[in-house]
Parts: sequence; C-alpha cells; structure tokens
Amino acid sequence: MSPQFTSPPNSDAHSSPSSSSSLISSASDRRLSALVRHLAAEESSPMDSLSASPTAARADSVFAHVVQGPEDPILGVTVAYNKDQSPNKVNLGVGAYRTEEGKPLVLNVVRKAEQKLVNDMSRVKEYLPIVGLAEFNKLSARLILGADSPPVQENRVTTVQCLSGTGSLRVGGEFLARHYQERTIYIPTPTWGNHTKVFTLAGLSVKNYRYYDPATRGLNFQGLLEDLGSAPAGAVVLLHACAHNPTGVDPTLEQWEQIRQLMRSRALLPFFDSAYQGFASGSLDADAQSVRRFAADGGELLVAQSYAKNMGLYGERVGALSIVLKTSEVATKVESQLKLVIRPMYSNPPIHGASIVATILKDRDLFNEWTIELKAMADRIISMRHQLFDSLRAKGTPGDWSHIIKQIGMFTFTGLNPEQVAFMTKEYHIYMTSDGRISMAGLSSRTVPHLTEAIHAAVTRLA
Repeated sequence: MSPQFTSPPNSDAHSSPSSSSSLISSASDRRLSALVRHLAAEESSPMDSLSASPTAARADSVFAHVVQGPEDPILGVTVAYNKDQSPNKVNLGVGAYRTEEGKPLVLNVVRKAEQKLVNDMSRVKEYLPIVGLAEFNKLSARLILGADSPPVQENRVTTVQCLSGTGSLRVGGEFLARHYQERTIYIPTPTWGNHTKVFTLAGLSVKNYRYYDPATRGLNFQGLLEDLGSAPAGAVVLLHACAHNPTGVDPTLEQWEQIRQLMRSRALLPFFDSAYQGFASGSLDADAQSVRRFAADGGELLVAQSYAKNMGLYGERVGALSIVLKTSEVATKVESQLKLVIRPMYSNPPIHGASIVATILKDRDLFNEWTIELKAMADRIISMRHQLFDSLRAKGTPGDWSHIIKQIGMFTFTGLNPEQVAFMTKEYHIYMTSDGRISMAGLSSRTVPHLTEAIHAAVTRLA
C-alpha cells in the first residue's frame, strides 16, 4: 500500500505562494524522497543486492575445490548400463533378484503382509525405540541362531534393528572400535567392495586373509588357515555366513568346523555377514549352519543380517545386528552401548520394513509361503548356473567351467579378466564388474546364449 503523506504540521495550506512556502515545499520533497528510499530498502531481498553485485555474481562456490568422485565400482555398472541404447544389453552387475523376464520381483507374501499392515487401523507412525521394533529383533535372532539355540534360550543375545546389512556392519564395527580390546578386523580376499570402507570409517584397522584361489576358482583353504593362524589373538574376523560375495565359494561343513576350532583356540572374534540366508541353497536352516556352529560352542560372536535378498526388501533397508555374549548381564550392558552408537548416527530405524518382516516371521502360514517363494528364487538361480555351464560346454568354449555349478548364491566369479570384461561390454553390451563377477539372478533363458557367445569370443580372442 502506498504511504499517505500530509502537509507538515506547521505549514499553512491556505497561504499564498511565497519564498517561505517554497522552502517548506522543498523540505517536504526531500523528506518524501528519503522516506521512499527507506521503504524501498526495507522491501528489497538480500539476494537482490547480491545479484545486483557483479563481484558477487562472479564469485566461485566455496565448494569449487571439490573434485568429481568416482562411480561406485558395483553401482556404477548399472549407471553405464542405463546409458547404453543397445536392445541387446544385459546387466549382470546388479545385486538384486530378477525374474525370468528380467523384472524386479515383489514377493506375494510381502504383498499380503503389507495389506495386513494397511488394514490395521491401530497402527501409528510414532518413532521406534533406538534399538528398533522389539518383535522384529526377537524373531530375527531366532531366524539366524535357531529358536532352540542356547544363547536365545538363555537371553545371552542382544539384537538391534539396523539399516539393512550395511548399517548392521557399520553399527557393529563402531561398537567394536569403542569397546573391544583389539581394533583389527581381518576380511577375506576378495570380499564385498563395501566391507573395507565400512569398517575403516567405523574406526577399525582392516587386514586381509587369503580366501579365493584363482587357479582352482575355489577356496584357498590352506592359505585361509595359515593367515588366521598367524593373526594376533583376539582379532576380529569377518566371515560370510553363506554364498560368499563375490566368489560364490563357501567352505564345506567340515572346513567350517576346522575354521571354528582354529578361531576359538586363538580367541579370534567372529563377525558374520549374513546377507543371503535361505537365498543360497533355498533352505533357511542350511544357510545358517556356519553361524549356528559358533553360537552353540558357548563363545561370543557378532552377526549382521539383511532381508534385502531373501525377502526382496531392498529399498526398505531392513537389517539386524545380533551379538551373542557370555551372560545376559553383559548382553544388557552391550545393548546400552549400542544405543549410544545408534542415537547420533540415525537416531532410530524405520518402521515399515521391520513390520513386514515381523508379520511374516510370526505367522505360520505366511512363513511357510515365504519359504516356498524363497526356494523358488534360489532354484531359478541354480537353474541359471546349469544352463550357462551346459551352454558353454556345448559351445566348446576353452577352459573348465565347472566352477559355475560348484559355486553357490547370487554371484559367480567367472575367472574373466578386466580386459575380457571390457571387450564383452564394448562388443556385446554385457555389463559386469571388472573382476569378472556376474549376478546369476540377472540371467534368463533368453540371455544365456548371448552371454555364452560373449564369453566364448572373449576367451578365444583375448586368451
């Protein structure tokens, strides 16, 4: 609104023009101009003055020194795949299950659980406790350790809900860095690319132990025993519970027993990463045997669980960290310290995904339906292994490809080198990580022949 102005209090509106009235008028004009300038200054935005300044407009960002970060070696594969316009492109880098049609899958049992949650009008959106959904935590510990596990029966387990497997590893790593006597963690060579970053940023010193043997494309068991045998007493050891990522190579049960005996004799602390329970063999119990052997011997351990793969809850970020301890009293104290790790990190976890898991695990019918769907996913991946192996053998591709059907889980370490991988991407539009790891879940009966042609060409031309 425009300001209303009146004559100055001492002026005479009816006086005739004179030199004095001209002076008064001039003074009024000056006051009016000053007032207009004042109001205009008040109404202008601070950004107006910045944009009006040529110097400010030309100034560099305070973050201009930041360099372009490299793409994640795994997630970057999908970025490159999405840019490719070829109709024959195949993405074998993604760590997510795909149907025979190459589509993402939402389990029917997950849909049913979500519908139950939606129909429950008593549900609210309040914050969860720092440790997460209590029912989810209890059921998760039972799933990985076994309902009849002594630590579960004796309340010697503390479980906290975390942000999928990655978050569970990070919380566990930071807890160890704060409270454990030995701050060195040994991880297998090779391992999931994020392990080193997660544990380093958590405050642990990362070292490696031998695991994969490129010559046999199997387990370097002797090297593993030697490296763990020479690790300092009390060191933490990361173990893949099943379906080792990226190699798909797992120890036998007899080898697991030797690993357990060696680690316990040297007081090495096991930290299991369980990302594929039930997803590897199709059996929840079989895929948990390595963890349960350690849990049954009375010793302590940590285990990070993820429901991304076995329930297809990738984007829900549902996971749990369980720590098996000597007594229930110690478990209570450890939980109190886990809260102090979580609170300044993300305060408390999301409710929806954990509620889906809890709904399925506590309902007998839903649980049984889940195990059927889970086995179907595992069986399709196993079928893809056999189809690829048979196709390569029928093609006469040089080399022994039996490791494809000997390995287990979502991934296969093909043995292809970076040059061969680059060739297959350029000539055949097949995308995988440079170490030759492929996701068997990304294959289908339709794409197996195309992959076979690519591998055959790469091996024969770039031997």
